[in-house]
Amino acid sequence: MIRENQKILNQLHVASDGAALFLSFPAAFWLRFYVFHGDLNMPLTNYLVLGAVYTAAQLFTYGAFGLYQSFRRIRLPVELARLWEATLLDTVALQSLLFMSWGVHYSRGLLLIAFALSVTVLSAKRVVLRTALRRYREAGHNLKHVLVLGAGSLARKYLSEISSDRTLGYDAIGYVSESGRLESLRRLGGFEKLPELLEKTRPDEVVAALEPENVSRTPQIIAACEDAGVRLSIIPFFAGYVRSTPQMDDLNGIPLMNIRHIPLDNWTNAFLKRAMDIVCSAAALIVMSPVMALCAVGVKLSSPGPVIFRQQRVGRGKKQFWMYKFRSMRVNDEESTAWSESKDSRRTRFGAFMRKCSLDELPQLWNVLKGDMSLVGPRPELPHFVKKFRKEVPMYMVKHQVRPGMTGWAQVHDLRGDTSIRDRIEHDIYYIEHWSFWFDIQILLITVFGGKFINKEDVTREKVEQ
Repeated sequence: MIRENQKILNQLHVASDGAALFLSFPAAFWLRFYVFHGDLNMPLTNYLVLGAVYTAAQLFTYGAFGLYQSFRRIRLPVELARLWEATLLDTVALQSLLFMSWGVHYSRGLLLIAFALSVTVLSAKRVVLRTALRRYREAGHNLKHVLVLGAGSLARKYLSEISSDRTLGYDAIGYVSESGRLESLRRLGGFEKLPELLEKTRPDEVVAALEPENVSRTPQIIAACEDAGVRLSIIPFFAGYVRSTPQMDDLNGIPLMNIRHIPLDNWTNAFLKRAMDIVCSAAALIVMSPVMALCAVGVKLSSPGPVIFRQQRVGRGKKQFWMYKFRSMRVNDEESTAWSESKDSRRTRFGAFMRKCSLDELPQLWNVLKGDMSLVGPRPELPHFVKKFRKEVPMYMVKHQVRPGMTGWAQVHDLRGDTSIRDRIEHDIYYIEHWSFWFDIQILLITVFGGKFINKEDVTREKVEQ
């Protein structure tokens, strides 16, 4: 029943998306030529034909972007981001094709209005639909009944997740295990009874959360589920080391799973990111040169010592490099082994001001231009702390698989300076595994327009020594 309901829901979902996309063209036609009084260059029928072709292409793109998967497996923010990306992609493609079509003069303003109308309506539809489904599932309807295999820590974690978030719509009907016990669920028997239990309980899905000692039963479990025609999902016993969707490769028919998919390993992505770093850092150095000159003068007048402070940091591939900053502290003996703190007596008055506004980090634009750093990425750390944290923080060294950045996903979440290193690594790994060009743009926009370049350091006079 749940599969039939899902199929009907998907059909309605696609049909309503198609209707919204197509109707956005006559609506945009009315707004462009009758509300905003633009010059009517061709009849409505031409735009309706264009709208029909565009709608068909857009629905295909939505499918390719995974927008018609089950709501249980994709979160709303991710879905909305994919929706906007897919719509923008086809809109730009349409504009480009029309631009290259000599003698065809469709209104670009109308197409932009159609884009705005369609993404607004489709986004609102998804929010409303999600809200309705959440309330429906919380009331105990539209549930997906699952049979859990295993009774160890993986099974407990899975049950904890589906029970704490009822909006997912999963209902565990029992578990199968030879040993161990799950207090919150009824044991239905051992693995030898699995074929019989599948016929008796008829679950919508079987979730295998086996501990290492039971992995040898996997062929038996697969055979039983395939014979019963039941969908099987497997939580690998090494799930704690897999932080995102793993990448699958093929070696002459042998499947290879890379437990950590890094988009920047793709040379096209790496080229695109590096090109943006070069262009933007060069432009920023030129635009910010007057500000940097004033900072240099301020540093020189604030205390004896060099204007530029350089410090060794660990970058991509664990290679050390010299990172540049405007000197914001008095020359001291703890430059290579100590973090700065919110109330640090080593700071100068002018240095405290620069640090408050992140002006001291402007010389890092040169590091970006050189290739030591990127505009966006995990913050580079001192070698002293890298040696310390790699032993204390799980997966700490993953951050060194990409270039460090001036700003990053952790920084826009206020995880900078003397904050939890574990939380920072969580955000850094999320960024590394979910990188995209638009993700970098998003982080840069949040940094600049969200005021994330203003940090929380105390700049009161009594806390700062000259």
